[in-house]
Amino acid sequence: MRTFNMSKKLDYVCYDVRGPVLEEAERMRSQGIDILRLNIGNPAPFGFDAPGEIIHEMTENLHNAEGYSDSKGILSAREAIVNYCEYKKIPHVGVDDVYTGNGVSELIVMAMQGLLDNGDEILVPAPDYPLWTAAVTLAGGKAVHYICDEQSEWYPDIQDISKKITPKTKGIVIINPNNPTGAVYSVEILEQIVELARQHGLIIFSDEIYDRLMMDGFQHTSIASLAPDLFVVTLNGLSKSHKIAGFRCGWMCLSGDKSQARGYIAGLNILSSMRLCSNVQSQYVIKAALSDIHTCDDTLLPGGRIYEQRDYIVKALNNIPGLQAVKPKAAFYVFPRIDTKRFHITDDEKFILDFLHEKHILMVHGRGFNWLMPDHFRIVYLPKIEELKIACDRLGDFLDGYRQA
Repeated sequence: MRTFNMSKKLDYVCYDVRGPVLEEAERMRSQGIDILRLNIGNPAPFGFDAPGEIIHEMTENLHNAEGYSDSKGILSAREAIVNYCEYKKIPHVGVDDVYTGNGVSELIVMAMQGLLDNGDEILVPAPDYPLWTAAVTLAGGKAVHYICDEQSEWYPDIQDISKKITPKTKGIVIINPNNPTGAVYSVEILEQIVELARQHGLIIFSDEIYDRLMMDGFQHTSIASLAPDLFVVTLNGLSKSHKIAGFRCGWMCLSGDKSQARGYIAGLNILSSMRLCSNVQSQYVIKAALSDIHTCDDTLLPGGRIYEQRDYIVKALNNIPGLQAVKPKAAFYVFPRIDTKRFHITDDEKFILDFLHEKHILMVHGRGFNWLMPDHFRIVYLPKIEELKIACDRLGDFLDGYRQA
């Protein structure tokens, strides 16, 4: 009998944020076991509601959204994104340089598919948001991971980047603010990355989905604002900032000098047309959402829910013997280090599975973010402090007697 196997294109593709550990958690849930999910940055299940005006804007425009839009998006949405680029000092962006997407995820895949031939290389951070590595691989390229240095606030290691640039390197990805570490890059680091891109003729791809989730007075600088002479692709959206992950509302904008990227842009236009358009209902909320760019999210300020949960989880983790956590500056993730020698850990996925089985808490192991060593894991701190306390108490109890076989 003929059998059908998975495409070989998927041999080196993984997305462990929703991978085997999650599948095991779902199996356990089907048996009636209550699982505390600290694995995914989805605000809605934790009681974070979208702003009322966003819901109103979508419902009011449902009748207008019955048909396809322009493949790049409705004009009002793209004009609002252009204005946001001006606010972020991203240069040389017009409405034709903006593509709306079904979340940033779709646009990441499109950006890689439109650029890469077999064997082309893209520099991707380690740890990364794993969709970037997967998208590069599916497009036939090779993701070359550069190190972000935990001892230097998880900043990219510029020397490591420099050593890994080859004649096959076409671009560099930065995730700023970073997932999974919560790092926010300084202007000095961004300028050094720009200079490397300038020297080697690289495209910069900047994932900035968390740029409106800053804490402690830190300011976000878009790398495109520092590179008016380079071709930069900036990706952003509303899933996290406006708590509407399910609306799948993202965008991608092309900035700087586009003269050397005309062929690539033609490819993006083909790919954009092939998917017809992004969700039109969601496009209608972009203008309203970006009209509040000067409004501060109270949950990110001292006393606010996300701020207090961030402070709690960092302190609680650092009080557990064998764990260390760098305090995130943005987003809602923390990426603690575990003392692998103390607990004899050689397989971080097994560690996360063991914890899930014994304590019924779901997290993601570090290698799910293309971190090579089995010594990190990611926690989402969106649950209320009461639930985070339960998680940390169980983690401390679990580690107290844990030794990996």
